[in-house]
Amino acid sequence: MRLRNRSAYAFLAPYLLVFAAFWVWPIIDSFLISFQNTRVNPWTYHLSFNWGRLFGDPAFYNALENTLIILIVQVPVMITLATVMAVLLNSPLLKARGIFRFAFFAPVVVGEVAYAAVFRLMFNVDFGIVNKLLGTVGFAPVSWFAESHAAMVLIIIAVTWRWAGYNAIIILSGLQSIPEDVYEAATLDRVNRFQQFIHITLPLLKPIILFCVVLSVIGTMQLFTEPYLITNRGGPGGGTETLGLLLYRQAFQSTNFGYASAIAYTMAALAVVISLLNLWVGREPK
Repeated sequence: MRLRNRSAYAFLAPYLLVFAAFWVWPIIDSFLISFQNTRVNPWTYHLSFNWGRLFGDPAFYNALENTLIILIVQVPVMITLATVMAVLLNSPLLKARGIFRFAFFAPVVVGEVAYAAVFRLMFNVDFGIVNKLLGTVGFAPVSWFAESHAAMVLIIIAVTWRWAGYNAIIILSGLQSIPEDVYEAATLDRVNRFQQFIHITLPLLKPIILFCVVLSVIGTMQLFTEPYLITNRGGPGGGTETLGLLLYRQAFQSTNFGYASAIAYTMAALAVVISLLNLWVGREPK
């Protein structure tokens, strides 16, 4: 038995070494860097230099507020939309379901730069199709890139468009695992479709929806692409700057790696806390 265990660990050793070198050690090292003053050469340990600045930095609180706004507004909207899409995709009345499933999943595989460029064109204040459509129903053109609230709405729309279909496919897999016998029994008891959805489908989908919520929370806490590419690096005036974008600016523009590491661990801690809160709220009653 011991020989077999040694053989197994010998085969695992190359992977474990790579895993330790490129995943475990960088995590430990970045945590240590968060306690160092990286504005001097050589770097020196200063336990409160970065963490003390973090809790008194207006830029951090602005990025945190923007991130939480997107989290609180966008995630519920996206999960609700994804659930409705999954139900429609699972309908036996829908023809060519494979094509529709691919179409809803396709935004995830579209290149980030390409999709950001399309959104910038669509929401252009002068010739964008969105303002053209608003004009046809009597609304004034919206300065999507010059007004903070409008830019935030644009980010929420873009993120929802990109990830709603992805979550819908995950929820669809949960829908297809629900036995048809449950619905047949409910139909015999004269339970209508809406009541079946509320009292049967949603409770059985609860673990899948919770899984999508946790994934979405983690993704939102790391949000970088949309504010960087669509609203021109978190503009206007930091109105859409997220924690991920602030981390990037500190690490790769200001080369302040210590402060960036403190921001990164704050992001990770917030993601863990919010995810655990979701798991606690969604736990099964004993």
